[in-house]
Amino acid sequence: MKSPFPGMDPYLEAHWRDVHTSMMTYIRDQIQDQLPSDLVARVEESVSVDYEESSRSIAPDVRIVEDFEDATFGDQSAAVAVAEPLVVLEEVTQIARHVQILDVSSRERVVTAIEVLSPTNKMTVAGREDYSRKQQDYLDARVNLVEIDLLRGGEYVLAAELKRIPQSKRRTYLMSVHCRTTTKLFGASLREPLPVIPIPLRPTDHDVSLNIQQIIELVYDRGRYSKLSYQFDPEPPFSSEDAAWVDELLRSQRRRS
Repeated sequence: MKSPFPGMDPYLEAHWRDVHTSMMTYIRDQIQDQLPSDLVARVEESVSVDYEESSRSIAPDVRIVEDFEDATFGDQSAAVAVAEPLVVLEEVTQIARHVQILDVSSRERVVTAIEVLSPTNKMTVAGREDYSRKQQDYLDARVNLVEIDLLRGGEYVLAAELKRIPQSKRRTYLMSVHCRTTTKLFGASLREPLPVIPIPLRPTDHDVSLNIQQIIELVYDRGRYSKLSYQFDPEPPFSSEDAAWVDELLRSQRRRS
């Protein structure tokens, strides 16, 4: 049985550890077959970011790395049409820094990091500060950064500055795709499917695509979330307008009495 919601199912937030873990695997698997032969997607591997005066380790949720021993640069085109971004933001001028990203044990260079936000990243001051530091490491290192926020609660923490996003373009669920000097923002409301977004690689590669709705449907199906109870609204609470829409939706599909 499928989720009664056309897009993100807000009831999944109560089971986020399992949902997040599953998403990581399904994202890796969906991207893997689209990559050039000299790129590979892996889950939860640490990334060493070295600065002139210090070094520390960060860990993306999913990363795409380049194997220099088998590096060939060929055109790769995505077969699936990706969504049009809500906003495209040009990079704000920042102080230039010299950054090297190295993995001395395998000589792999990080190309792209994909982060699916968790409550830890959004709910507390300490969590937001920690995520902000990791986020800045990616940006300073010129690593492509893809952020996926499917949580209604907590503060806004995406790399794209909230004040630069028009109110009319903001959505319940947001995805930020930062590639070199441009950030593209994608989104979906509670009432619509999640988008297919581009995943940027090297400058010589075409983007590949990530179908986020398909990922959530896999999570729902393989996690047996059809057994969820929809009798009461989840946390955080809906707006009165959304609550009425959710109630009508669930009753029409006989998921709420």
